[in-house]
Amino acid sequence: MTTTVQASGSAGRQAQPAPLGRVIFITAAAAMGGFLFGYDSSVINGAVEAIRGRYDIGSAALAQVVAIALIGSAIGAAIAGRVADRIGRIRVMQIAAVLFTISAVGSALPFALWDLAVWRVLGGIGIGMASVIGPAYIAEVAPPAYRGRLASFQQAAIVIGIALSQLVNWGILNLADGDQRGKIGGIEAWQWMLGVMVVPAVVYGLLSFAIPESPRFLISVGKADRAKQVLAQVEGEGTHLDARVAEIEQAMRSEHKSTFKDLLGGRFGLLPVVWIGIGLSVFQQLVGINVAFYYSSTLWQSVGVDPSGSFFYSFTTSIINIIGTVIAMVFVDKIGRKPLALIGSAGMAVSLALVAWAFSAHLVDGKLPHGQGVLALIAAHAFVLFFALSWGVVVWVLLGEMFPNKIRAAALGVAASAQWIANWAITASFPSLSDWNLSATYIMYTVFAALSIPFILKWVPETKGKALEEMG
Repeated sequence: MTTTVQASGSAGRQAQPAPLGRVIFITAAAAMGGFLFGYDSSVINGAVEAIRGRYDIGSAALAQVVAIALIGSAIGAAIAGRVADRIGRIRVMQIAAVLFTISAVGSALPFALWDLAVWRVLGGIGIGMASVIGPAYIAEVAPPAYRGRLASFQQAAIVIGIALSQLVNWGILNLADGDQRGKIGGIEAWQWMLGVMVVPAVVYGLLSFAIPESPRFLISVGKADRAKQVLAQVEGEGTHLDARVAEIEQAMRSEHKSTFKDLLGGRFGLLPVVWIGIGLSVFQQLVGINVAFYYSSTLWQSVGVDPSGSFFYSFTTSIINIIGTVIAMVFVDKIGRKPLALIGSAGMAVSLALVAWAFSAHLVDGKLPHGQGVLALIAAHAFVLFFALSWGVVVWVLLGEMFPNKIRAAALGVAASAQWIANWAITASFPSLSDWNLSATYIMYTVFAALSIPFILKWVPETKGKALEEMG
């Protein structure tokens, strides 16, 4: 939880400008969980075809191996909030780092297909925990004037992780002479791709020892003096620390630790704001964005692009993703969350429709006709750009802000779990759907992008400039 210096109940305090250098470091360290998610999401892209060949499996079984990590992520997201309320935000980050480190080593050295799947589930649990605790922690420590941009670090970390994994995959592929199953030091290239994930996992764990615990958690366990020290670090030395602690304590007295039961009571079982959070999470995935990061190499090869070219296009997509995310970080606190989301929804709908039309063309010698091929590449990159400058960032910001204090942890866990389940549904279904009709698959994603527009207009609240205590 965090509050603005202008918030009610804080009269008389005149804070100095927040020490942004320290705050940015803290935020970036917490957002490393997002980096792990992005890296894992995209690194498997380089191993998909090699895993298919190594274990001689079809599209349906391959999809389950690729997507099964997302089941673990849903579990991790569901439990992270309650665990964080018991043992602290930092400890949850450290647990996530350990799980992901073990997963990276196991995934690189699997005995068989089944244990590769087990290691990916274990890593997924760690990523799911990090995906919840990152936005929640950032929202609790970030000065309100910068909260939107700082919350954007989560998505920025995700897209940087995606891009870096593509670059690493490309480098490993070149070392293996372009063969995903080529041997490097006695191990196949795809195993190196998965094993390198141990590096960011260890970095995440080490960084968690260099950042402070959330002031809100510290106060909840009776460590008010330590909470004052952290507040001074993130809100400026001039902050009236006693008043800030009293303000947080007053807010906490009016609430209790959130559980799933607290989310019940609405017309359709859950409270309306929880359904909105679930809707944001589900729409973010149903537009098919992770197809671009799990399967882009396979996708481009299926329409005639050679393997080296497919890896190159995957990397350029990642660069576009970063550019869009930077745009969102610049504008999320200037024009608000809803306008960005609406711009993105409209742009994604048009781009996806063009991709669907391009893929409807008959292949000539296993390739798209030149015109449709160029259009498919441009439209696919445009889709990623519009997603990155809108839903990629806005959803994480909104989920960290929109829930009332008394249900924030539990509601964020449910919404994040819904996101992972929707991600799994899209990831697991794409290989079979694309074998059936690639163009129709993209028409489906287009419909979801279009439907997100009335959803935003009617139900999504604008949280720009509001203190967390004002939510609900």
